[in-house]
Amino acid sequence: MSDYVPGLGGIVATKSAVSSLDGANGILAYRGYPVEDLAANSTFEEATQLMLEGELPQQAALDAFTKELRADYAIDDALINMMKALPKDMHPMAVLQAASSVIDGVYTSEQGSETYNKDMTMRLIAQYGTIVAAWDAIRNGKEPVAPRTDLSYAANFMYMLGGGVEAAEADVRMMDICLVLHIEHTINASTFTAMVTGSALARPALVMASATGTLAGPLHGGANERVLNMLHEIETADKAEAWIDNALKNKNVIWGMGHREYAVKDPRAKILEKLLRQYGEDKGAVSPLFGAALKVEEICEARLGAKGVYPNVDFYSGILYQEMKIPVDLYTPIFTMARVVGWLAHWQEQIADNRIFRPTQIYIGAEKRSYVEMGKR
Repeated sequence: MSDYVPGLGGIVATKSAVSSLDGANGILAYRGYPVEDLAANSTFEEATQLMLEGELPQQAALDAFTKELRADYAIDDALINMMKALPKDMHPMAVLQAASSVIDGVYTSEQGSETYNKDMTMRLIAQYGTIVAAWDAIRNGKEPVAPRTDLSYAANFMYMLGGGVEAAEADVRMMDICLVLHIEHTINASTFTAMVTGSALARPALVMASATGTLAGPLHGGANERVLNMLHEIETADKAEAWIDNALKNKNVIWGMGHREYAVKDPRAKILEKLLRQYGEDKGAVSPLFGAALKVEEICEARLGAKGVYPNVDFYSGILYQEMKIPVDLYTPIFTMARVVGWLAHWQEQIADNRIFRPTQIYIGAEKRSYVEMGKR
């Protein structure tokens, strides 16, 4: 095959049983289960076990899995010391990527054991939340809050992030749903990065470090921060049309709108919008940015809907996190805390039937030429 396809759009690179996506009809499923069902009925722990093992667990199996995950919440002192040595204005995604590599080094003595891959899989999932919360404390001149093994993953993360204060049950459930929604999305850029790195038989923590770097980009996971910044520029619903007119005139990006895989509204965006409405009803009010977002969606649907431009998962997630008083630059790390599960599920598939990725290219450079000595150039 000699055709060049920019961005590998539509190119089949693998076979997978992890997830499926029907972009024409807005259907996303994990291991065959629609994401709407999992968001409504499951938990991050159960969805994680489903992704790694292929089936919804029995209660005893889930209890054992959850116990093992919680036992790995605590991070090594080497990670704490590393974070304390970093510049305090370093972006949390860069810190999380660096921490992934440190995790690889901390457990060097276990490499080669029969359970190494399984043990590292659990550690990476369990410790990403602890790392994110610890960095937020450290950069603000505080000592990290130790994790609590009696709390769920979502509850423990919010407890640590909140400085040792347990979050409201409703907020914990919101966070749990957000984590479930962000676990997986087929072969996106960061997942493909994980597969390529994994195909070289790099160790799992290094595979996750590479994927984390990809997710940090504004055209991928980093878009959620851009969405909230955009909405702050717009401020209120009555200013949305003028802002969009200017953006379209200058061919600027309307962040959170459109997705390469969807011709309709992202099913995850639908769930997040519903969560925000419910949040507003429960709390009595919600940020005016939500009204601005709804107006942006309405205008974009009228003007760009025919082109398949609708909200994606990033469009509403930032507003929800803002309502929970979470710093803007932690939005993408929270995305990463969930997506590490999907990356690891695809990594498991890759190494189970591995062949190193080695695509080819179409050369467009100079024809063969002779070397010219320095004095004759």
